[in-house]
Amino acid sequence: SGMQARIDQNTHFRIASNTKTFTSAAITLLDQQGKLHIDNTIVSLIPGQGVPYVPNTAQYNIPNKASITIRQLLSHTAGVFDVTNDPIPSTCPAPYAGLDYNSYILATDPNHQFSPDEFAGVNATCQTSYFAPGTSYHYSNTGYSILATIIERVSGMPYDQFVTQNLITPNGLSSTSVPMLATDRIPAPFNHGYVYDEGVMTDRTDENVSQAIAEGNIISTPVDIARWVKRLLRGEAGPNSSSVEAMKTMTPQSGNIYGLGIFYVSGLGYGHNGVRPGYMSLMMYDPGVDVTTILYFNVLDFANLGKDQPALEIKAARDARAAVGY
Repeated sequence: SGMQARIDQNTHFRIASNTKTFTSAAITLLDQQGKLHIDNTIVSLIPGQGVPYVPNTAQYNIPNKASITIRQLLSHTAGVFDVTNDPIPSTCPAPYAGLDYNSYILATDPNHQFSPDEFAGVNATCQTSYFAPGTSYHYSNTGYSILATIIERVSGMPYDQFVTQNLITPNGLSSTSVPMLATDRIPAPFNHGYVYDEGVMTDRTDENVSQAIAEGNIISTPVDIARWVKRLLRGEAGPNSSSVEAMKTMTPQSGNIYGLGIFYVSGLGYGHNGVRPGYMSLMMYDPGVDVTTILYFNVLDFANLGKDQPALEIKAARDARAAVGY
């Protein structure tokens, strides 16, 4: 519904959490180059730099900081509270206690420039976390925000520049971009994205995605993400075969479904999904049969958003594969 005419494989849309595969690839590439060590804690010193991976500031005084590793951030096993997905605990000594942090900020300033430092700062203020690092699994966008800070401090480049120079350009992803500014908009040609809620359809195409840096801000096209997920899983995108094996290794804490910025679905292979207001997508590559499956919707149904949303994407993707004989 709401799909404009002439929508094709080169139409731009917001890939949301599929962005995490780019962030994980960036980290594994830096690890491969010896510029970071994935099993270091985030307070360890960056190799050859004499400064820690995250700033030694009050903003980064998050719970369990000294025992969180980079690998745990990638695999959502660090216990970092997800500021953008969960309501702030009512016990937090801040005016946004009990509220959705993004909504609280955007209500007074729709063009607020969010930053990874800011989200870390919320967790430092609230002193909230899910569990001791390494003991369980809880999906965390904020964990990936911290990875953006690490990529920038290790590489000396802004997140968008590092990802573009090392992953997007070398892989020929000519329609993929990394918006970082609150005022950035989706390039043409694009598909409008809608939210359907209680009988009302709202256009959510132009949104401030500065709150999603490194966890959900990338814009791409079906043809580009198909090329990306296949090249990544084949060890052709930058991360070498041993890096890719590490990414594909599912953690026991996740119930063996999530690795390092990648998950596994029986019958579809490896990849990720993305859900944000206006867009839902799934990109999977099955190395056994060399089949890539890309799925995207431009309407998000809020009433049905929840535990069954990934299941809906997976069922649709399996049906699509079956329809073409796989």
